Amino acid sequence: MNKLFETTNKFVSPTFMKKIANQVIGGNAKVVRSINRSGILNIIRELQPISRISISKITGLNKSTVSSIVNDLFTEDLIYEELLHDQNVGRNPLQLRLKLGKHYVGAINLDSAVSRIAIVDINGTILDKDNIETRKDDPDKFIHECIDALMSLKARNGVQELNGIGVSIAGIVDIARNTIVIAPNIGWKEFDIGSTCRKYLKDDSFISFENDANASALAELWFGTGKIKDISDFVFVTVGIGIGAGIVVGKRLLDGHSHAAGEFGHLTMFPQGEYCACGNYGCFEAYASDRATVRRYKRLRKRNEEYLLLKDVIECAKNNDPMAIQAIKETGYYLGLGISSIIKSVDPEAVVLGGRITQMWDVVYPEILRAVEQHTLFDYKREIKILPSSLNIRPRLLGAATLALKEFFSDYKIVR
Repeated sequence: MNKLFETTNKFVSPTFMKKIANQVIGGNAKVVRSINRSGILNIIRELQPISRISISKITGLNKSTVSSIVNDLFTEDLIYEELLHDQNVGRNPLQLRLKLGKHYVGAINLDSAVSRIAIVDINGTILDKDNIETRKDDPDKFIHECIDALMSLKARNGVQELNGIGVSIAGIVDIARNTIVIAPNIGWKEFDIGSTCRKYLKDDSFISFENDANASALAELWFGTGKIKDISDFVFVTVGIGIGAGIVVGKRLLDGHSHAAGEFGHLTMFPQGEYCACGNYGCFEAYASDRATVRRYKRLRKRNEEYLLLKDVIECAKNNDPMAIQAIKETGYYLGLGISSIIKSVDPEAVVLGGRITQMWDVVYPEILRAVEQHTLFDYKREIKILPSSLNIRPRLLGAATLALKEFFSDYKIVR
């Protein structure tokens, strides 16, 4: 056995062996029970109403183990049971559901112009929310304002405790260091947001950070409805002042070595093209973002209204302004060009779009499809669904909440 071990590992570096050794952790009954508890709680969240017997069949756990864990969840006030009346069965079973109005998380979405905060129930329902004008020049002070505003919302709604706080940011976030590497549309760089938040939080609430595209993808994965509900591999493209993407593979977010997976907004589409906020030229974002649509509309009108926003262009399009419709159509085509590159790069089952531009889906979708059909290889275009977000809450804000909920529903930690 020792000889085999030596032979097998003579080509493996000591550094790699140490890394593997640090990942191997012995289990015990408490860890196993915590994992089972998390699994059962998530099954109730996803499939409610559901009976104990159904949970036992899904998990393979014996009925006594399921009943014991379910009783713990009752004690923690996380679930309740109801009698399901069904004339087709002899004995109506008791069904389990999440208990609402007891456990909440905080959500903060940091964006370039307006940042949003909310108190969110464990089923993704927003209890209360507020907006704050983003202070770009002093990130430390602005984070303090956001934390204070969140605590004010908490007090106003009589919430005793937050079971975690999630923060989504328009930029690249190193989640291991809790640092904003760069947020070009806000102007922040190498900002230690983790330490700053901790400085102003008066309790030990768990806090999680992620870029807004990944957070939006996570929200769609958890709370998406309709066609997206059963899709496990998709790319969520968030369209706002910038463009980002969250990649979901096997129902898990893809992070990347440098925490920058999904930065498709800075794919170079036209090397000598429009200037982009990242400092390069011809990026996808420079042609298909909200400000690109507004800029295009201004050029068509040959006027330079300083405070024109995408919502104004959309309103004009809904009132049959031909130049607004044309600007939005062109955005749709450029979105399709970018999406065709995403399809060739990732080969997802679906591409989901989020952002205000989806309010004009009947205008943008045909143009997206036209570009995809022209530029996607072979017949892949026939297999891939292109869908607007199914969320009725702003994905980036709900995504921030989902970051905290993800930890709440997986409250065990396996660390060395």
